[in-house]
Amino acid sequence: MGRHIRAASVDKVLVDNGHEHSEFEGGDWDPGVRVVQAGRRMVHVFWDGPGEADELTAITTELREAGFHVHASQMAGGGRRRLEVSRP
Repeated sequence: MGRHIRAASVDKVLVDNGHEHSEFEGGDWDPGVRVVQAGRRMVHVFWDGPGEADELTAITTELREAGFHVHASQMAGGGRRRLEVSRP
């Protein structure tokens, strides 16, 4: 079973690697990363903007190198792609 994880710890790794946060402006998201707490043992990471698949692949590599367990998934009903991040 995974250990407790905080979105802030995942966010710090991404910011330290040069990623910027996405912002909701003018009715749409500006390009960038978004990190959301999804329970005590799971954090979701989204990429808002063009190149979603490539950016999520790069982020997966960075987070795995930082020691996190990362699983790519898609929201139900063909929704947004996201990364499910946990601690091993």
